[in-house]
Amino acid sequence: MKIAVVGTGYVGLVTGTCFAETGNTVTCVDIDKNKVEKLSNGQITIYEPGLEKLFLRNQREERLKFTTNLEEGIADAKVIFLALPTPPGENGSADMKYILGVAEELGKILKDYKVIVDKSTVPVGTAEKVRDVIAKNCECEFDVVSNPEFLREGVAVEDFMKPDRVVIGTESEKARKIMADLYAPFVRQGNPVIFMDERSSELTKYAANSFLATKISFMNEIARLCELMGADVDMVRRGIGGDERIGKRFLFPGIGYGGSCFPKDVQALVRSASDVKYDFKILDAVMEVNEKQKVYLIPRIKKYFNNNVTGKKIALWGLAFKPNTDDIREAPALYLIEELLKAGATVAAFDPEAMKNVRDVVGDKISFTENQYDALNNCDALIIATEWSEFRTPDFEKMTQRMKSKVIFDGRNVFDLSQMKDLGFYYESIGRKTIAP
Repeated sequence: MKIAVVGTGYVGLVTGTCFAETGNTVTCVDIDKNKVEKLSNGQITIYEPGLEKLFLRNQREERLKFTTNLEEGIADAKVIFLALPTPPGENGSADMKYILGVAEELGKILKDYKVIVDKSTVPVGTAEKVRDVIAKNCECEFDVVSNPEFLREGVAVEDFMKPDRVVIGTESEKARKIMADLYAPFVRQGNPVIFMDERSSELTKYAANSFLATKISFMNEIARLCELMGADVDMVRRGIGGDERIGKRFLFPGIGYGGSCFPKDVQALVRSASDVKYDFKILDAVMEVNEKQKVYLIPRIKKYFNNNVTGKKIALWGLAFKPNTDDIREAPALYLIEELLKAGATVAAFDPEAMKNVRDVVGDKISFTENQYDALNNCDALIIATEWSEFRTPDFEKMTQRMKSKVIFDGRNVFDLSQMKDLGFYYESIGRKTIAP
């Protein structure tokens, strides 16, 4: 099948590459000439494990192409995916200008039947708006479908190639058949393709992300309670995670969620609820908890240094909002950096993939090191903000040699308490007892 994907951001590039991997011919369209030139020359523009191999193979086999020309990109496509950004507006609602702008252009250039697919995370009712905008200038038949993505950064290729479910919102039998054929290679093991109306599909995406964000904030609240009551959040997590009604995933406490999805999607759902006069109290609390959690370590660090961190060197391991990505959108590390600098500390940071993106944001306000150990040189404390695998089993002897003080504030609970005690570190984590030598 011939497919067009409009937008080559995270979702668009993964979507286009993975559809090409199953034999489809995919043309990706983007207005950013520099990005399209890089992609056309085989230079991938995001970090996502496993993506580059598929990207280069399908480009080599001429199943994956890139253009800045929308009319050229969609000319032969049977299905057009809209994978465009929906950033939060000033009032928290999703900004639809990119999607509706492309819809306006599509209405002027469509010449035969096509399925237009909203792949972006969009508010309820967007399919109807896109349909109306296209119809203003289009005389040919078309269908607008909602097909939300459920990709986890860091394992997005696996999620796309082996989805636990595919959600498709359409009331058109013609579009339903085309979408079922398109996704058939991805659900051969029997995982469901769930068809529903467009509005239910759109709400499903927001509901899924908001529920996961709720689990994270709930566990962060439990972690705080554990600290006050002398309990261990790891034990509590295991105890409740064994209940199949709750499940084991998204129960790890830390310094809050970030990324491109959870923050804006929770905010957008709250705003959508407000638009229909519904007060979504749970999600208001989820956002409040998460905002506080991002900087939860700051007062604890200040307390350790007797409320004076001026001139203290703080090493920071991890800048991406989660491991296995270079995405720093709403990353807790950025909030920690801001607060530390405001308090007069200096920061030396290391991240396997995200340092360039952070440097573009903060410039020379902090220093970046070539490896995780160089960040520790003569530092007064280490903060762990992202749970990259390489941080889990470091060379503790090398750490001891580099650090001025053996002090760790662990925002992701990567180390074992008994190990920290045996090694003689001062160690604070989330929802567990403090280890003091």
